[in-house]
Amino acid sequence: MRRQSSWAPHLAAGMASPAERLAEALGGDILSGVLREDERLPAHRPLAWQLGIGVGSVTRAYAILERRGLVRSVHGRGTFVAVRHDAAGPMMDLATNMPPPMFSDRALARTLNRLAKHVDPGLFNIYPPVAGHLEHRRIMAHWLAGMGVAVAPDRLLLTGGAQQALNVAVHVARQHVSYAVAEAQTYPGMLGAMRQAGLPICPAAMDEHGMQPAALEAILARRRGERAIVYLTPEMHNPTTATMDLCRRRDIVALCRRFDALIVEDAVYVHRDDSARPALMTLAPERTFHVSSLSKILSPGLRIGALIPPDRYAEACLPALLASSLMIAPLSYAMMAQWMQDGTAESVRAALHAEAVRRQDLVLSVLGTCVVKPASHAFHAWLPLPAGQAARVVAQAQGLGVALPPSDAFLGGEGVQDTGVRLAFGNVTFRALPEALARVRRACADSAGKVSRDTMTIS
Repeated sequence: MRRQSSWAPHLAAGMASPAERLAEALGGDILSGVLREDERLPAHRPLAWQLGIGVGSVTRAYAILERRGLVRSVHGRGTFVAVRHDAAGPMMDLATNMPPPMFSDRALARTLNRLAKHVDPGLFNIYPPVAGHLEHRRIMAHWLAGMGVAVAPDRLLLTGGAQQALNVAVHVARQHVSYAVAEAQTYPGMLGAMRQAGLPICPAAMDEHGMQPAALEAILARRRGERAIVYLTPEMHNPTTATMDLCRRRDIVALCRRFDALIVEDAVYVHRDDSARPALMTLAPERTFHVSSLSKILSPGLRIGALIPPDRYAEACLPALLASSLMIAPLSYAMMAQWMQDGTAESVRAALHAEAVRRQDLVLSVLGTCVVKPASHAFHAWLPLPAGQAARVVAQAQGLGVALPPSDAFLGGEGVQDTGVRLAFGNVTFRALPEALARVRRACADSAGKVSRDTMTIS
């Protein structure tokens, strides 16, 4: 007699198709450990009847999960969970900012097996064009269109991740600017790139909508005789989670036009098309270097990024890209193309978004008003704190078995008063996350008794 499934049937909320909502519900319960390895999933017809959906929707949902390697089907027996949940180690990593794994080893093996049968040997036998094969650039351009970025394939350069794209943008812009402006707290990788290029960095004050126009204007006006490059992360800013609304985006663009500043737009956290929050590149294509990547919204191991430079700087980007790296690994190209063409990439993108929402809700429920409630979704959160207390929280958390980034890692320059601690919650399992957050809450309490919210005007 077959063992019946223990899963309580339900659909995820939302407006997606029944198949997608079922895949999201099952995938979430598999990844969080509600369903264990080798547990049998419900049979198609009884599950369809219980949920009031078509049998075809159940079949499509199971196929989505199988493409991701979360389940395996056994002919004549049924469908089974294929993911093993390892116990958490002694140190919980809330320092590394990456999404949780959505591909299992089975999905990877199946992809590689398919590629072995169909991949073009020419991809491996010659050096690719500097900016990537045109077909792969077409695939990436189509993917970016779903993120609200319209670009012709020949204007897009493929890079070995977002960091390389940022480095190329800084290298090219450096010939035309004398200093940089960045948010008061910002991505350390870009700070390193600007410092390596010899660019003085002026930090601009922030609020819940990102860089404040008045702060940017004061810096640009004070150095009116010089040209600047302005680095911005408009969506789910790292580390503060600030997201620019349309008014803020237009104000920033207007100032950059007025003072002829160049813009580097870091869009690695953009996961969908939102007309209310257009890309800065869309608002100011003549001066914006747009950077995107697959690592934050698809898979950290797929080190493929995209750089869309302004037309007048596009030619200069090619030698800069060549000098920084000969090419992306051909296998990464092939895997990107396979996943985007067979629908795997889109299903994983949607699943990651749902997982980000679920984890953000958990973070807010455990840490409450200590943490900033974000306007968008990714796998990091921000605790605004005075500098001294932030350093103590990091040290206390370390003693409690939780790794956090150094409290000064994101400082954009001297004299920055707006400080805090970033939590990256994608690199631990969902089952371990409540304990990790409880330890952070204890570290905050031990450091000062209460987390202060007076250092940033965010809510």
